[in-house]
Amino acid sequence: MNLPVVDAAPAPVHVPEICHLPARQLAAMIRSRALSSREVVSAFLQQVDALNPRFNAIVSMVDRAQVLAQADAADAAVAAGQALGPLHGLPQAIKDTAAAKGIRSTFGSPLFANNVPAVDAIMAERMRAAGAIFIGKTNVPEFGLGSHTYNPVFGATGNAWNPDFSAGGSSGGTAVALALRMLPVADGADMGGSLRNPAAFNNVLGFRPSQGRVPFWPRNETFMGQLVTEGPMGRSADDLALLLSVQSGYDARAPLSLDSAVPDWHGQLDADLKGKRIGWLGDLGGHMPFEDGILALCETALGRLDAGGVRVEAIAPDFDWHRIWRAFVVLRQFGIGSNLGAAYDKPEARALMKPELQWEIAQCRQLAVSDVQQALVDRTAWYDHLLGLFEHHDFLALPTAQVFPFPVEQHWPREIAGRTMDSYHRWMEVVTPGTLSGCPVISLPVGFNAKGLPMGVQIIGRPRADLSVLRLTRLYEQITPWLQQLPPVLRADGAKQTHGAQGAHQ
Repeated sequence: MNLPVVDAAPAPVHVPEICHLPARQLAAMIRSRALSSREVVSAFLQQVDALNPRFNAIVSMVDRAQVLAQADAADAAVAAGQALGPLHGLPQAIKDTAAAKGIRSTFGSPLFANNVPAVDAIMAERMRAAGAIFIGKTNVPEFGLGSHTYNPVFGATGNAWNPDFSAGGSSGGTAVALALRMLPVADGADMGGSLRNPAAFNNVLGFRPSQGRVPFWPRNETFMGQLVTEGPMGRSADDLALLLSVQSGYDARAPLSLDSAVPDWHGQLDADLKGKRIGWLGDLGGHMPFEDGILALCETALGRLDAGGVRVEAIAPDFDWHRIWRAFVVLRQFGIGSNLGAAYDKPEARALMKPELQWEIAQCRQLAVSDVQQALVDRTAWYDHLLGLFEHHDFLALPTAQVFPFPVEQHWPREIAGRTMDSYHRWMEVVTPGTLSGCPVISLPVGFNAKGLPMGVQIIGRPRADLSVLRLTRLYEQITPWLQQLPPVLRADGAKQTHGAQGAHQ
């Protein structure tokens, strides 16, 4: 695999103050003319110039003159008193699994290496209409498959805390760009943890909204595809709320999308959560293996919520967890095979597909109707069981990943705690209960291991209770210190972050 160029001892990068500001504040300053869009966009482009060659998070960069011309047009609109969208004048880079009109959109695949869409995906369309200025795309695994961002078109994306390690995926480029202040807020998509895993690996927030909250188009299986959802990533609950208000809302092209957009919940995030209860699922009664230290980090971090009156209780639901994994695998294979089966049948196209993708399609073709039917039954059974759990708890929690970021040249972890992984995605099984629930799920940072590499915890909210999840996130970011911590390359001393046994829990 092609790897990012990494200096042996990289010098710290001076970050323009603009790049540290929240997205909402930047948008307000552009509207009030306290800052110009050109100033904001130029500052982030400076950050991209300084760091992207090393970390490889943003790809298919738009011509700088064109980007700055759009920034000037945004400033002219402000001066003319025109109606402005909530993202007016802010730079954005759309995840490379989403089509962006006029911008090379490859899906990380040689099959689409020169693809320039004539239309936007719904999410990109809405962000553009809200005033965002697209500067490029964010890097992904091939077709977004696998929670490790590398592909034969652009190579690998390095972790924001140490580019020798994985950025996670599939929204790996997004998470790294956010952590390194190359973007103020950004989009992602999630089937098997793709908004959550890279957020955990890079110490940012990744929010998978309720199923249907953000309409997903274009797609082949409009009435069947209910594993993938797009959503926001950011560095604060408030910025997540800002972007979600832009992304959400019904669109006829996505007939299963929810009826109305959520409002901008700014001003509603600070709430009294005393008495709320979180059910801690841990390792699901020993069902899942975890790298040493992950469970302890999550438990200690969740314990901090006691300061806000939120109780955390270990629970052991009586459910057959094998049913969840099997349902996820079958429905995933069914969707991937439906989307890419025609290309697979062409030998010249198949030769350009990574082995894991070929395996997914081959497995799809061995499925019987009864396999898909049983997967839907099992998913329903899990949802019904969840409703019972939510009668006693407001949220459920479990780790975001089963391993810490691993070496960037490794395709996927083959073993966890002595247990062999039987597929390229089994090491991310922990995200599947959240995916199959259709409920809102967020990854919150919980601290770092002894190597200074981040981890996160998933919070699953009640059905369609997106606001409650963001409220808990707001409380969490006020109580815990991790979102305020910077990657080593952004710190003045440039030193690696190291922790002892106690420091890892701080």
